[in-house]
Amino acid sequence: LPSMQKAFFRNIVALVCAAAVLKKNRISFRWKKENFPLLLIRATAGTIGIICNFYAVDHLVLSDATMLNKMSPFFAILFSFWLLGEKLKLYQIVAVVGSFIGSLFIIKPTFANMDLIPSLIGLLGGLGAGVAYTMVRKLGTKGERGEKGPLIVFFFSAFSCLATLPSLLLDYHPMTFSQLFWLIMAGLAGAGGQFSVTAAYTFAPAREISVYDY
Repeated sequence: LPSMQKAFFRNIVALVCAAAVLKKNRISFRWKKENFPLLLIRATAGTIGIICNFYAVDHLVLSDATMLNKMSPFFAILFSFWLLGEKLKLYQIVAVVGSFIGSLFIIKPTFANMDLIPSLIGLLGGLGAGVAYTMVRKLGTKGERGEKGPLIVFFFSAFSCLATLPSLLLDYHPMTFSQLFWLIMAGLAGAGGQFSVTAAYTFAPAREISVYDY
């Protein structure tokens, strides 16, 4: 199945879960106007991250694709330092540098390597996720002026579904029951991950969360 189709079904499950949580907890579906730019950046970066990750999984060994996607915690540390002013410790800086060096062993940046493009796309997926988590952290540090975790997940899932819908309609591949089942399972697992990571980055600095995410 195309990456866009998998991304759509993965996120529509998360969208339904987020909507159910919002309705159950009687949380408004409206976001604060001042938070819209942060929500939009979070949703855009997160959507890019998911699409790139699915592409990398399709074209690389699963362990390599996962490793590149999990560069996101280190990107989150860097962007939290640049954008939020969170201070880094020496061992955290060493970890960031080490992670980039490690990623080069996976990417093997040479035009002779046929996996170069999928590897770079996988790394871009990690970058997108890192930006997204930083925006979640920014929304979480605003206190009452911020947004609830379920609303952040809902906004992101809705944006991602809308972004991938045109590609789905133009290049839809019929699915077997087995494929639909596994996509729903991926959506449920993804929704659980989204709620957990969103809550984590809302309540604690990226430098503290990243090691557990990684």
